[in-house]
Amino acid sequence: MRNSKVIAKWREGKTAKMATMGLFNPAMIAQAAEQGYDAIWLDNEHRAMAKREIQALMAFFRVYDIDCMLRPHTFEKTSLYRFLEDGATGLMIPHVSTVEKAELLVDAVKFPPIGDRGLDAAGFDSDFQRYDADEYVAWANRETFLVVQIETPQAVENVDSIAAVEGVDCLFLGPGDLGLRYRQMGDSDGSMLEAAYEKVAEAAKKHGKQWSAPALSKDDLHARLDQGIGLVARGGEFEFVKSGLARSAAEFEGR
Repeated sequence: MRNSKVIAKWREGKTAKMATMGLFNPAMIAQAAEQGYDAIWLDNEHRAMAKREIQALMAFFRVYDIDCMLRPHTFEKTSLYRFLEDGATGLMIPHVSTVEKAELLVDAVKFPPIGDRGLDAAGFDSDFQRYDADEYVAWANRETFLVVQIETPQAVENVDSIAAVEGVDCLFLGPGDLGLRYRQMGDSDGSMLEAAYEKVAEAAKKHGKQWSAPALSKDDLHARLDQGIGLVARGGEFEFVKSGLARSAAEFEGR
């Protein structure tokens, strides 16, 4: 069974680095690992990979020894822990605005005594039943992680209580959704969003949890690092494809 690089960084008091990916792209996994990333955020909320494609990618994550933090398209309990059985190191769940929803997620993805995840112990995560079931359960609760997304004003209001839920490992501030909602509430200068970063960071520290967010620029990255972020997303396939094509297209100008 493979141990998590992200969790290892957390135990050392360090920030884990994460790239983003939303397509079936094994080369991206290899290149991210080569560049020293600890994890890839594999997005299946806004993308549409089939289950077999996700299962196939998990072997590449194992080969290149890098965590997969999967954002699934469903909240359904057995589907969530199936992603862990298939090899995901962590799950990131969008729009977790209440304690009740956080508790339901813990129930789905953590084994007893923390949650109520179903036991099979014959998936890729257990190396296909090569380990004692009790050893596997202890490993899974220790080496997989649950990230809940804080991306509504309601979630920010409830963030202290959400952070207090046993089994929630990390709070992820989603600036896209949260920023949109704050702008609609009149946050023209981004001050409400910036205050939310502080509140999320404080809640995580208070309850001994980690917090996470994407870094939208170098300056933003440094600001979040100064706030003690535990898992930061910076860089990914869409960003590099877009910027790479723009650079190449510019070379045609004037010819």
